[in-house]
Amino acid sequence: MKLIILFGPQAVGKMTVGQELEKLTGLKLFHNHMTIELVTPFFSYGSSEGKRLVSLFRQEIFEAVANSSLPGLIFTFVWSFNQQADWDYLERVSQLFESKGATVYWVELEADVNERLERNISPNRLLHKPSKRNTEWSERDLLETMKKHRLNSYEGELNKEHYLRIHTTRRSAEETASLIKDTFRL
Repeated sequence: MKLIILFGPQAVGKMTVGQELEKLTGLKLFHNHMTIELVTPFFSYGSSEGKRLVSLFRQEIFEAVANSSLPGLIFTFVWSFNQQADWDYLERVSQLFESKGATVYWVELEADVNERLERNISPNRLLHKPSKRNTEWSERDLLETMKKHRLNSYEGELNKEHYLRIHTTRRSAEETASLIKDTFRL
């Protein structure tokens, strides 16, 4: 079994790359907004109840997949490197899969902010993430989050056996997914 963790800032292309990687590998995509969009009609993701429910649904899915005969999972995540809770969370997720014999692949995406602002309003993003359809709010959130959180790692900060960092500003989702597939021989 394989777990591919695609991480990076908002609108860097995690979901879109994940969609392409799903086509190439047959691994199922579990993008982070699948649970956020499920909970948002009832509780804001920023609320304690919203966060609790998102966490609960994700954990149940992770456990079910880790205990299944599926070949693996692609999971997307916005990792705040200046928050220990995010480090701890991803460590727990990876340990769950590794305890079942899975290999975990860490794929960090980065892109220039102007490119991310363009991607923030792409039709594919807005189709799959209804909470981002208020594009004025979404753009403001993207810019404010950059000021509060460090959303890409420092050079050499991640010491993972299967780690790849890709600058996606001038790279299509298809090219990025192919690079991931080829690098890790998926």
